[in-house]
Amino acid sequence: MTGPVARTRAGAVRGCAERFGAVFRAVPYAAPAAGAARFAAPEPVAAWSGERDATAFGPTAPMPDRRRFGDMDMEPVVHHWVTGADYRTVNVWTPDPSGRAPVLVFVHGGAFLAGTGAARVYDGAAFARDGVVLVTCNYRLGVPGWLSIPGAPENRGLLDVIAALRWVRENIAALGGDPERVTVCGQSAGGMIVSALLTEPGADGLFRRAISQSGGLHGLDPDRATDVGVRVAQQLGVPHEVASFSEIPDERLVAALTEVTANGQGGLTPVAVVRRGAKVRPGVELMLGNTTQEARLYQNPAQEAAIDELFRSASERLAEEHAAAGGRALRYRFDWRGGPYGACHAVELPFVFETTGLPELREPAGLLGPAVPDGLVRRVHDAWVGFVRDGDPGWTGEHRFTA
Repeated sequence: MTGPVARTRAGAVRGCAERFGAVFRAVPYAAPAAGAARFAAPEPVAAWSGERDATAFGPTAPMPDRRRFGDMDMEPVVHHWVTGADYRTVNVWTPDPSGRAPVLVFVHGGAFLAGTGAARVYDGAAFARDGVVLVTCNYRLGVPGWLSIPGAPENRGLLDVIAALRWVRENIAALGGDPERVTVCGQSAGGMIVSALLTEPGADGLFRRAISQSGGLHGLDPDRATDVGVRVAQQLGVPHEVASFSEIPDERLVAALTEVTANGQGGLTPVAVVRRGAKVRPGVELMLGNTTQEARLYQNPAQEAAIDELFRSASERLAEEHAAAGGRALRYRFDWRGGPYGACHAVELPFVFETTGLPELREPAGLLGPAVPDGLVRRVHDAWVGFVRDGDPGWTGEHRFTA
């Protein structure tokens, strides 16, 4: 077996050499999420001997199939469920495993129900080319990750992301990254998780900068979170307690939550992500923004105004809380409307990762359509690189991205 080898604290991993460095896929940051462990705080991964194969993506968190939004093909962004309990993993693209480059940790979106760091739109080659180590991660979704269940810690998916950031802190130097220059970034649900990290004492010292894309500060009343949990338990025919949920296969958990949300009995975010009364901690540099037509992704004209206001107000809330903590946020608005769905939610992602060339994105049912301005792609990607590298995306105050 050939390929670069890195030595993490748990053991050696062998990855793949690529044009702009190396990539290590499906490296575990926590123990497998099986049985009762699906509803507990994450535990460290057990050490292994020899070299672990890190050349291929591994399992994903259990999820429903959300690869289509009406006529739109979202597979390059959402991906699909690949079964297996060993899915709490990171993927690392590095320009030089022996280097000391700044690090970007990306937290995927997907309404807390779907998604994976292995989705093709999140390929890290362009970041590695530009001297940045990119880390993507998987975390628990749906019922195991976010449903409020008596006897289980709340926001277990958030605990997973904190565990992944702690893994980065302890191991990224072995893969060419600088643990003192870590930026955490997320989009949609991932952007909400990033915002929550800014309020979590358990995340202290794990990152220096943060980017929230169409995220912001959201919360759900605890009574509503409990109500959604009770409804899912009723759908499953079990008591609303962790011992009962621990015995249920992942497939049934996915189906039950899908049924509850499809019936309008609960929102797509089953539990509050931000603790009530939590305040944004000082000392973290912040960049945040939205697309100008977020709601067009959902193809429901009657709800567009309400959805756009939900995203806008959440970002405003984060900016205000960050300012109250003594920080100054760099703002952006992504306003390229050249695709079939305009400046909709998630449309900026291929620009950030410079993956606009994926064929599925350019087809009639794709997120971007056939005509994408190359200059805008480079400007957006360079802005993210600049912020990760030295906190300077190329503007002060607020910037509008348009062709």
